[in-house]
Formats: sequence, C-alpha cells, structure tokens
Amino acid sequence: MKSIAQSIGVVLWMVLAGCGGPSGFSVEDHRLVDLSYTFDETTLYWPTDQRFFHNRVAWGLTPGGYWYSSYQYGGSEHGGTHLDAPIHFGEGRRTVDELPVDQLIAPGVVIDIAKQCETDPDYLLSVADLETHEREQDAIAPGSIVLVRTGWGRFWPDAKQYLGSDTPGDTANLHFPGVSPEAARLLAERRVALVGIDTASIDRGASRDFQAHQVFGAANIGCLENVAHLDQLPAQGFTIIALPMKIGQGSGAPCRVVALVRR
Repeated sequence: MKSIAQSIGVVLWMVLAGCGGPSGFSVEDHRLVDLSYTFDETTLYWPTDQRFFHNRVAWGLTPGGYWYSSYQYGGSEHGGTHLDAPIHFGEGRRTVDELPVDQLIAPGVVIDIAKQCETDPDYLLSVADLETHEREQDAIAPGSIVLVRTGWGRFWPDAKQYLGSDTPGDTANLHFPGVSPEAARLLAERRVALVGIDTASIDRGASRDFQAHQVFGAANIGCLENVAHLDQLPAQGFTIIALPMKIGQGSGAPCRVVALVRR
C-alpha cells in the first residue's frame, strides 16, 4: 500500500503541477488518454434508468451587465462512464464515498478480448483469457485496475448496436460482452482495486443474475462501466485515475476516468 500511495502522490503532483515531477518523473514522458464519455442527450443508460438531463436555468447578461449561466442536472447513478460501488450488488459493502482514493488511482492493465467478441456479442471474459494475458504480459498485480477491452466502444452512442436494443425499458433483448463469474473470482483472488469494461455492464447483456457484479461487490471491488477509448491503451505501463462524484451512500456515480501512459 505504501508504494501505491507514493504513486498516487507522484501522479497527482504531476497532473496538478503540469511540469516535471520528483524523482525523475516528467509529464513529457507520458501522454494523457481521456477514457470518459461526455454526459449529454446522447448518453446511454440502462433501459429502465432515468436518463441524463441538463436543464438551463440561466444564460446571458444580467441586469448588472455581467455574464451568468447555470443549469440543473440529474439522472441515474449508473449511466455513461460511471463507477459501480461495491454496495451496488454487495450488501454492507462500500458506498461511493467510502472508497479510498488509493483504490481509485492505480497501475492499469488492459485485457483485450475484442477478437473473441467480434463473432460473439454474448462473449464472457474467461479464466483462460486471463491466463493467456499473464503468459504474454506480466502477472496481474494486487492493487491493479483491470480494464477489459471488448471493442464495443466503436458502437457508442448507438443504443441498438451498443446495448442490443434501443427500446426504452427493454432488458430482455440486451446483447453485449461481459465478465464470467469464474474470471471475476480469479480477479478478486488477485486483489485488484477496480475492474472496468467498455460495455454497459460488467455482466453481459443477457445476464439475469449478475454474478460478476455479485463477486466484485462481495470483495469490495468497484466496477467501471462504459469506459471509452480502450483501444488507445497498451496492455500495461500506465496509471488509471478514476475519480467518481463523491455521492454520500451512493451505489454508483458518474466518473471521470483518465489514463497516464508512459511513452
């Protein structure tokens, strides 16, 4: 945990200072990748959830002669690029505001299953996929943020292609890849910090019991969903900064996810 905390300090110092960091770290040695979708009228949500709204309250010059604009916003916790807190499917587990920062900023790993998903929209990340990744790369270290790339980001924001159905309220005909319960248990055993995916859910669209959610919730592991631009990341060698809106007792929250990638 000490090394993770030191990494967090270095990353935040670099990002906030906008210049070379301590101990030889330099922003010039990295590139930033925004892994978040914009919240607007096109943002995709679970078919039964309240969609994002952003209503104008004020816009223009005031009687005093100065500019003023203000909006009201709202929507489900679980839409767009967002974080599922463990309590979402884990009774008594951490809420959004209870997640420690060192679980939200950590070394990242991308598991790429896009090829498998090309021919199977219901594909599940398997233990074999994880083992193949570890043979070809490094072992998945405790405290890592693991991101699963299915290639589904290419369909955003087309609800029909991304979700499998564009009918409001229809959850019976959803089709997109996810994580198998066996792979979820292995990642939990690896004691990863977070698990993310470039689809609408850690569980595939056809799931009815959301077993991967249950596994991660029980292990106090948060999930990032609708993560963007995973095709711009390497398999390893980067840091993820995933900072959700700090909603008290929240089961989830919109999240700005950024990758700091070593050049």
